[in-house]
Amino acid sequence: MAKRRVFQIVQHLQPGGIETMALDLMLRASPETDVFIASLEGTRDDAVRQWPRLRPYQKRLHFLEKKPGHDISALYQLWQLMVKERIDIVHTHHIGPMLYGGIAARLSNVNRIIHTEHDAWHLQDAKRRRLQRWIMKMVRPTMVADAEMVAGAVRDAIPSATPIVIPNGIDTSRFIPGDPADARRRMELPVVSPIIGCAARLESVKGHRFLLEAVARLPPVIHLALAGGGSLREDLKQRTIELGIEERVHFLGLVEDMPTFHQAIDVFCLPSEKEGLPLSPLEAQACGIPAVLTDVGGCREAVCEETGYLVPPNSPASLASALSAALSKKNPKSPREFVLRHGDLQQTISAYERLHGAEPAN
Repeated sequence: MAKRRVFQIVQHLQPGGIETMALDLMLRASPETDVFIASLEGTRDDAVRQWPRLRPYQKRLHFLEKKPGHDISALYQLWQLMVKERIDIVHTHHIGPMLYGGIAARLSNVNRIIHTEHDAWHLQDAKRRRLQRWIMKMVRPTMVADAEMVAGAVRDAIPSATPIVIPNGIDTSRFIPGDPADARRRMELPVVSPIIGCAARLESVKGHRFLLEAVARLPPVIHLALAGGGSLREDLKQRTIELGIEERVHFLGLVEDMPTFHQAIDVFCLPSEKEGLPLSPLEAQACGIPAVLTDVGGCREAVCEETGYLVPPNSPASLASALSAALSKKNPKSPREFVLRHGDLQQTISAYERLHGAEPAN
C-alpha cells in the first residue's frame, strides 16, 4: 500500500506554537504517512539559523521566499512542489497558507485539503472575514479548529463553516517532571529563588510588559525567566531598568531545551492579549508546573482548573495576585494529569490521521 504524502503549509517556519505543531506532526507521523512542510516566507538558511532544531530535517522542508503582498510565483512554486512530491493531502495553517496552498492544491488535483484555524481574532476584521469566506468557497477544505472557542468564533463569523475541533497537543514523553536544581544549573538560573517562567515571542501581543509590572509588585526574592526572542527584547530590558527589577529578570533568548526550562521554574505565566490554544502552558504543565494565563482565546481550555489560574488581560495587579497565590499554593495534584487527558500529541496526530483517511470535502 502506497504511503499517504502530506504537505503542511505555514506562513513562516520560525519558533512558535503553530510551527512547532507542524514540525511535531511531521516527526511523529505514522509509518504509513510521509509529511513535508512548506514555508511561504523566509529562506532555508535563515530558518535553520533561527531554529537549529530544523537542521536534521531539511530534506523535507521547502521555503518559497514569498515577496510581500500578492506573489503569483509562490503559488506557482507550490503547484510545482505538489506535483514533484506526488502530494495527495494538503494541510494549511492560517489564512495566507490556505489561500496559496488551497489554490495550488486544486490546480494540482489534490482533493483532500485540511485547514486548521489556530485563533479567531483575525476574523473580527470585516475584510479578512470576506477574504476567508471567498477562499473557503473556492478551496472547500475540511475545516479544523484547535479549540472550542476558535470553533465557535469561526461559526459566528462564517455561518456556513462546520469546523471539527482537534485540540493542539504536546509530546508528553519529552515534557516530563525533572530535578529543579539540576535544571536551574543547566539554564544558569538562581538555584534557591522562586522563579516565574514565560516562553513566548517578545512581541506586543504576548503581553510581557504587563508581566514585568506584575513582577515589580512581587517580593524582590522572586525572579522571572523569559524564553524566546523578538523585536521587543531591548525595549523590555529597558523597562526592567525603569521598574528596578533588572537584576531578577533573565532574558534567555531562544531556548532549544524547553523541557529543562520548564523543569527549572516554579510557575509558568503567559500574559497574552490574544491567543489561540497555546502550546507552552501545556508543555509546562506536563512537567508538573502550574500555569497562570490570561483569559483570552483558547487559554481557558489549556489550563488545569485544579492547579492553575486565569486572569483578565492587561492587568498587572491581577497577574501579581495570581502569581503570588500560585507560588505559595501547595497542591498535591499535578497538572500533568490534565495534559495527559486533554493535550497529548499522540491524540492530536491520531485525530488528523483519521481525517487523512476520511472522504475529501466536496
